[in-house]
Amino acid sequence: MNVSPLSVTRIFPDGSKKEEQTLSLNEHNLEIHINGKKILSLVCTDSNLMELVAGRLLTSGIIEKKADIADIRFCETKQRAFVTLQEEIMWQENQNTEPSCCTNNRQLLQNADISDLPVLKTADWNNEWIFALAKEFSKDSTIHTHTAGTHRCILSYDGKPVFSAEDIGRHNALDKAVGYMLLNDIPQEKAILFTSGRVPVDMTEKVIRAKVPVLVSKSVPTAQSAALARKHNLTLICRAWNDSFDLI
Repeated sequence: MNVSPLSVTRIFPDGSKKEEQTLSLNEHNLEIHINGKKILSLVCTDSNLMELVAGRLLTSGIIEKKADIADIRFCETKQRAFVTLQEEIMWQENQNTEPSCCTNNRQLLQNADISDLPVLKTADWNNEWIFALAKEFSKDSTIHTHTAGTHRCILSYDGKPVFSAEDIGRHNALDKAVGYMLLNDIPQEKAILFTSGRVPVDMTEKVIRAKVPVLVSKSVPTAQSAALARKHNLTLICRAWNDSFDLI
């Protein structure tokens, strides 16, 4: 279940009170085991978990393509995902967390042979696509309508939205969109990702590693993420609203 009922007392400026029932997000704990080793620990929203796992494998540099995955399966509670890769990889300790993410995701081990971030091919996009996506993004999403507590990421292909994901964390929402792209063989060079969250370096790295050439956000980037985007030829568009956007 993504949500649970919550009793609240709403207090108004004049001091009056009103008892209400609302809905609150549930946190879902997910361990990702790869070839028998516990590699990742995530706190997420219990939806699109297959896409989340596949996307996280790609954006973390554990895999480079769909064919690297032999199988993904879940336990009955969906709290553990068991991934089998086509080939064994060498692991090294990783103590990094996602400091800019409220979900406290952790990667315990990382690919010892992780490749450098690629320089992306020049993006194919136009203003009309971005404004159309901003308009689509302005429509409230399913879980957010009831809880006002999720981040969202839209995957667009050739300027048309093809998938939308929600999650308690913006990193997870982005990974779900990337995972959908990967599992459904959507060409990366024609994809655009539109996120609700701000864009620090770790988000930018994810998109570059996924080889998606355009990242759009309703929010803002850091100076460091803007510099990283330019270095790797990622088209970064921020403060994307119905009437304007910033091309970084």
